[in-house]
Amino acid sequence: MVNNIIKGLLAVVIIILVYLIYDSVMRPVRFNKEVTKRNAAVIQNLKDIRSVQLSYKNINNCYMGSFDTLIDFLKNGEIAVVKMVPDPEDTTFTKTIRDTLGFIPVIDSLFSKRQGFDPDRLKFVPFTNNEIFTMEADVIEKGGVDVNVFEAKTPYKTFLAGLNEQMVINLIASKEQLEKYPGLFVGSMVEPSTDGNWE
Repeated sequence: MVNNIIKGLLAVVIIILVYLIYDSVMRPVRFNKEVTKRNAAVIQNLKDIRSVQLSYKNINNCYMGSFDTLIDFLKNGEIAVVKMVPDPEDTTFTKTIRDTLGFIPVIDSLFSKRQGFDPDRLKFVPFTNNEIFTMEADVIEKGGVDVNVFEAKTPYKTFLAGLNEQMVINLIASKEQLEKYPGLFVGSMVEPSTDGNWE
């Protein structure tokens, strides 16, 4: 009778130990899977911001630091549809004439293939309670030339909130040790770049 009780207790202890070992192995796997999922959603938003910024710059010759203006441009702006035709008076065939055929809405030009795209969500960081990306735009001097720049970013602690706290701290620390931004961003306020730090 006593032996059966001891055997039963040992079986329970073994099951608990197996579960704890399995959980300790799977915890980082689950964490990395969720980080990958959240990174993908944030990166998509940053790519969208970049697309709108580039369109805005093509029309206005500068980037925009305000989400309200950028979203208004996305919803109400228009892009000219231009056809390049050879200049009939140019015998060298090197000059062209720009012929405007019409205008299309910016949102259709950029996101017509995206089902359910909501321009009002552009500024919000996914997986947060409506936290907003930090965004700036300015003109800097680079090699004696004025250059338009912009940057949009969000730290890991914002969009990884709710995940294993120690693992998030470790991820942030690993980036800081390499002197890299502990999060995701696109563009730069110090270089004429529109790259993202995931590229």
